[in-house]
Amino acid sequence: MGLSTPALLRHPVWTTRTADGNGTGVLVIPGFGGVDASMAVMRHWFRRRGYVPVRARLGMNLGCTDVLVARLERRAEELAGRTGGPVVLVGHSRGGMLGRLVAVRRPDIVSGLAMFGSPVLDPLDARGLARQILRVLLRLSAFGVRGLLDQDCLTGSCRDATAGGLAAPLQVPAVAIYSREDGVVGWRSCQDPEAEWVEVSSSHTGMGTDPALYTALATRLPRWVAVRRR
Repeated sequence: MGLSTPALLRHPVWTTRTADGNGTGVLVIPGFGGVDASMAVMRHWFRRRGYVPVRARLGMNLGCTDVLVARLERRAEELAGRTGGPVVLVGHSRGGMLGRLVAVRRPDIVSGLAMFGSPVLDPLDARGLARQILRVLLRLSAFGVRGLLDQDCLTGSCRDATAGGLAAPLQVPAVAIYSREDGVVGWRSCQDPEAEWVEVSSSHTGMGTDPALYTALATRLPRWVAVRRR
């Protein structure tokens, strides 16, 4: 529960119940090093509004980008089959970048993409403690600790594939939500030219319970659902 959670629970964007989702599937993806439990509040909000939100099941969202994207693609396929149509991808930080890569691969099963705090223009645009953690993970990987962050993700074929996917045109509607007060990633790196930009005032970790972010989602997702119906 973040510091902004109480404000969210009192806000009309939370207290107002709707059925906008009409059974649309939503794949909710946590950020780097994050677990599905960290996105529980957001999944609950989607459920209250008539969506079918599911966990990403990526563990702590560490490891090779290619492997994680393949797992998310299968997860999106399963959800699309279960709900009878394309799904919405919602991701925080690295989760948003992974969601974008899935959307580029499979626009046939994605009806919309929401990224918040996702430095798609420069995945290594980390600040403060996040930069130090990145260095530690690279050192551990170099010493043979597997499943964290391989050097190939930064300099090899995995890095090239990721860069290509993050720069590729999007065939689905998308929103990129960012904050100048992020403190973990550079906000300019979140301004995906293929997405609509929305600025909020939130810390990086606080975005998941920021009422302004939920308001941005609430005004856009129904349009994506309408496209899905057609």
